[in-house]
Amino acid sequence: MKRILVISLVLCSVAIVFGNGEGEDVVPVSVAASTQRPGDSAKGYQYLTTGDFLKSGVPYKFYTYVNGKNETNLLNRTGMNATVGHGYNVVTHNGVDMVIPTCMQCHSHTFEGKLVIGLGNNSLDFSNTKLVDFSKRLKLMKAVAPKQYSAAKPFFTSFTTTFPLMETEVRGVNAADKLAIILVSHRDPQTLEWSDKALLDVPEEVIPTDVPAWWLMKKKNAMFYNGFARGDFAKYLMLSNLLTVSDSSEAREVSNHFGDVLAFIRSLRPPVYPQEVNKHLADEGRAVFSENCSKCHGSYGPEDQYPNLLIPASIIQTDPTLADGVQLNVPFIQWFSKSWFSQGENAPYIVPFNGYIAPPLDGVWITAPYLHNGSVPTIEALLNSKLRPKYWTRDFNNPVYDYSAVGWKYTKHETPIAKVTYNTTLKGYNNAGHYFGDHLTDEERKAVIEYLKTL
Repeated sequence: MKRILVISLVLCSVAIVFGNGEGEDVVPVSVAASTQRPGDSAKGYQYLTTGDFLKSGVPYKFYTYVNGKNETNLLNRTGMNATVGHGYNVVTHNGVDMVIPTCMQCHSHTFEGKLVIGLGNNSLDFSNTKLVDFSKRLKLMKAVAPKQYSAAKPFFTSFTTTFPLMETEVRGVNAADKLAIILVSHRDPQTLEWSDKALLDVPEEVIPTDVPAWWLMKKKNAMFYNGFARGDFAKYLMLSNLLTVSDSSEAREVSNHFGDVLAFIRSLRPPVYPQEVNKHLADEGRAVFSENCSKCHGSYGPEDQYPNLLIPASIIQTDPTLADGVQLNVPFIQWFSKSWFSQGENAPYIVPFNGYIAPPLDGVWITAPYLHNGSVPTIEALLNSKLRPKYWTRDFNNPVYDYSAVGWKYTKHETPIAKVTYNTTLKGYNNAGHYFGDHLTDEERKAVIEYLKTL
């Protein structure tokens, strides 16, 4: 009851500060830090890459029959883990070896042949999830391998419930927000037990996001793009456990490891820009950045400081769909506030906000595409809105990095092709806003880009 009262007071305070949106002045708001769990970084890495934070998955024999054995072993693992991709672990539960999806699916990515842990995966494809049908294979598994089917049932139950509802308009954007909403709707808030019938109404729209870099978390006082997640970050990190969790006792056991996972994430550092940087031009860019950008995005180097500022929608002017989705989804907020997740020391709580947090820019050069929905392919276009393509595509099979514009090489299109082109006229996919670089000269923008390569 105390936690619910605190959340209610916080939400009321937000409403008072920002008014009713009818012309009242709004200003950036700083997010205060909250205490986080201590943890062991090495143990966190081990748990992420070998742990059983999901107890159910695809039977190993079935997985390797369909997909074959992976030969790259980018994480240099041993045993069966060496034979599956870096986004999966092999765990044994109830005597069955199973392949489970891990956080590395979304939060690691290869760049020019090298795996970068913590880099958001911007090549996942959720654009045709409604076409996925496992019914025949599941029927066969149930008939010929009942023990394996029984072990895999919790995973396939949640997967077949969620995946068809997560379809995006193009490859490369992420549907994690919709996944969380669907999973919550099928879980009792206290026991976390699964319900085949949805207990909450699930919005139809799928709001696209770009996966942010993990190494930014050590600076952030609130998680996610509009900073709504406060309190214990570890509890938010383990939300994917809702895919297969049996009850709150299992969730508690998994939660015990996520202080270590958070410690590992906060130990990550961004990769260094791999090509030569024009030092003189970068120094000029530092001065321009300090004058025009640091107030929101912070300062770097010896004077490293990040302000954790929430920027109202009226100022940032980027696509509001994501922020609106959090604010308007009252059933989700209410579920969370009375759930198992909101219990315990430094319990998590939700503070909706009409806008977005200005992120740290450490390693920004490698995190293309840009804005919270991945609608802008390069930093050059981010700083000059006239260059932003209305319809565009990029090559996911053989991606080419543009070291000049800093981002992905892309192709402009005159008309959109459904499920192929990134269409910025669609709700949630708009590339408007963040016009703060438009007033700079071409020379100043070029200098800022050179400076951003050094972060």
